[in-house]
Amino acid sequence: MDIAVGLSGGVDSSVAALLLKEQGHHVVGITMRLWDGKYKGGVRDACFGAGEEGDIETAAAFAKAIGIEYRVFDCSREYDDSIVSYFRQTYLAGLTPNPCVRCNALFKFGILPDMAARSGLSFDRFATGHYARIAATSGGRLAVRRALDESRDQSYFLYRLSQGQLSRQLFPLGDMRKVDVRAKAAAAGLAAATKPDSQDFYSGEISELIGEKARPGDIVDTHGKVVGHHEGFWLYTVGQRKGLKIGGAGEPYYVVDLDACRNRVIVGRADEAMRTEFAVTDMVDGALTAEERAGRRIECQVKIRSGGAPRGPAFLEGGRCEVPGGLHGVAPGQSAVFYDADGVIIAGGVIGR
Repeated sequence: MDIAVGLSGGVDSSVAALLLKEQGHHVVGITMRLWDGKYKGGVRDACFGAGEEGDIETAAAFAKAIGIEYRVFDCSREYDDSIVSYFRQTYLAGLTPNPCVRCNALFKFGILPDMAARSGLSFDRFATGHYARIAATSGGRLAVRRALDESRDQSYFLYRLSQGQLSRQLFPLGDMRKVDVRAKAAAAGLAAATKPDSQDFYSGEISELIGEKARPGDIVDTHGKVVGHHEGFWLYTVGQRKGLKIGGAGEPYYVVDLDACRNRVIVGRADEAMRTEFAVTDMVDGALTAEERAGRRIECQVKIRSGGAPRGPAFLEGGRCEVPGGLHGVAPGQSAVFYDADGVIIAGGVIGR
């Protein structure tokens, strides 16, 4: 089988490509170039930043070492117009963006393999080093399922993949543990074996991407009392506790809302930061279609951020989610992803106000 593998220069995508080659497949490595130097960036290892060229060099050296073709496709203009623009506009609307979810659906699993195919590369399937699996439903649909290594699971970032994308997709690491992936890389002498995982979306400060000058405003409690000051509401996220620089003894404050119109950051105590119900917009299908979900109150588990395990019990009914036990840091703009008992995504969407 001819397989294109998305290479990032990291250990996971490298091992995915190596495993597929060892299985006898014809493998070609492909990478999307996102960085054009328009922004300053920083020194953190991130998906978007000035260190991209070094990652491309590492990926190229790896491809040469195992004897596979390697190509790089420039997606920088489209990325700035789409992902960076979305990131900026979402923050300035007082919401919390989720650029990795959008990038995966539009770029990594969309534009990148499509550009590779249009360039003349012929491949039957597309593979990445994500920790996730694909499940087939009884109704014939495909859905993303949590990885075997739940501590590394990345299914949350993949819930918006379409049926067409999933039908051509392979996740070679879905049934592996991270420790075994690193051991495989070390045994093969791969340079990426000890490379740290990328943890951030952007290598620099997010204020640079947002491009706004300081806009001093008030930090207020849920009763409207001024308890501090800020330099821009977009520098905060719902659920944040650290970095508020609010003095006083007692329980810590958490960001509970962002008021973009009034340039205010609203904070509250721990109990005020809990939500037992929230709206979900821009829903996409997983194992269950919208028609199958209609008129039902579905018991499930939910994730509202990438880290940690799904929480439950939760109940999805139409465009609302109820979590009787409460959730902390329900941030409008972030994704809410719903799972069944087997870790299969049944649906997902964007948290509304």
